[in-house]
Amino acid sequence: MNCGCAEVITPGLVDLFDARERMAAASRPVAGVERVALEEAEGRVLGDAVAATLDLPGVDNSAMDGYALRLAELTPRGLPVIQRVPAGAGVMHLPEGGCARIFTGAPVPIGADAVVPQEKVRLDAEGRVHVEGGLSPGANIRRQGEESRAGTPLLASNTRLEAAAIALLASHGIAEVTVRRRVRVALLSTGDELIEPGQPRAPGQVFDSNRAMLKSLMAHQGIELIDIGVVLDDPHELHRALERARDEADLVVCSGGVSVGEEDHVRPAIERLGGIVFHGVGIKPGKPFALGFLGKSLDAGTPLVALPGNPVASLVGWQFLALPLLQGRQGMTPPPLQRFPVKAGFTRRGPRGRRELLRVVIDWSSGTPVAQLAGGQGSHMLSAASQAHGYLLVDADTDVEEHHAYGYCPAAQFGR
Repeated sequence: MNCGCAEVITPGLVDLFDARERMAAASRPVAGVERVALEEAEGRVLGDAVAATLDLPGVDNSAMDGYALRLAELTPRGLPVIQRVPAGAGVMHLPEGGCARIFTGAPVPIGADAVVPQEKVRLDAEGRVHVEGGLSPGANIRRQGEESRAGTPLLASNTRLEAAAIALLASHGIAEVTVRRRVRVALLSTGDELIEPGQPRAPGQVFDSNRAMLKSLMAHQGIELIDIGVVLDDPHELHRALERARDEADLVVCSGGVSVGEEDHVRPAIERLGGIVFHGVGIKPGKPFALGFLGKSLDAGTPLVALPGNPVASLVGWQFLALPLLQGRQGMTPPPLQRFPVKAGFTRRGPRGRRELLRVVIDWSSGTPVAQLAGGQGSHMLSAASQAHGYLLVDADTDVEEHHAYGYCPAAQFGR
């Protein structure tokens, strides 16, 4: 399925949205769960559904600082303050003929039917409470169980645990949860020219930025990393590295050597150890992207994502295509791609035969979002990618015209 946009895709290349859907469909959750403490559950994926352990709130309580009272007892003479109810107090009874000073979260006394905020109260010289303005029954009272009832569903299985979900579990007194085991991802870069950052560099050598970038992206996903390192452009070395990755990992991610040049050995190595599902996506940058597997089949073997060597192409391939596959391996349903229209603040000749993903920053100075180029758009230019707020999606054979609207994908949705 594609986005429904008018398009002309180069023959033999998979459409971006078709490829994204195929990546999600190709994935299956890894087996195995474990129990972890709640403070260690950040970024993990729930293995079992969790039910509420208690009513929340546990009792009727006050939504703000103020005074709890019976509306029927309000008179022009006001009400004396005859009780004080702090947060953490037990449930009290409100005596007739008076009101209670109450604080946010404190149990509403039995008999009170409203809480008036302190800013809507006037105290006379005798300390009696006079209410300014109208008040309805139940005002400013949080009812017992209005958020959740004991035994009702709280979080579904395969939910990724982030701050709000962890706080919700903690609010029910839950100290441990069952989570899926971490997905083991083997990561390698290929290329004779690659060296590690910090090493002395000779002419013609290139620091391996892809692995550093992919490690950072994967760290946000809560995976267990198997860092195989840099593999030389040698068929035998690559064969051994992929065999290790196949045997140790649930997913293999490699960058570089996936094109069709004489020194691009990744595809032949994959085909010897498994197979290719598709190779080549109609996007710029990122065309050489491939999905393959190591083993007998995609279902029975280890999925493999082959990313281009150019760093921005590798970044795009991970964010738009590889991430849904990883999320499926984690047991999650990949969320739909967020896109909304923004106006272009520039004119540019459009791509031929492929969609182009332009790295842009969003300018809000005019009150509406306007996309401006973040910098140079070469697939090797990380400076623009590092500053971009997201991507402007330009359909194949479509020129960008200033003030016209185009689809925009915020980078934040990809976990960075």
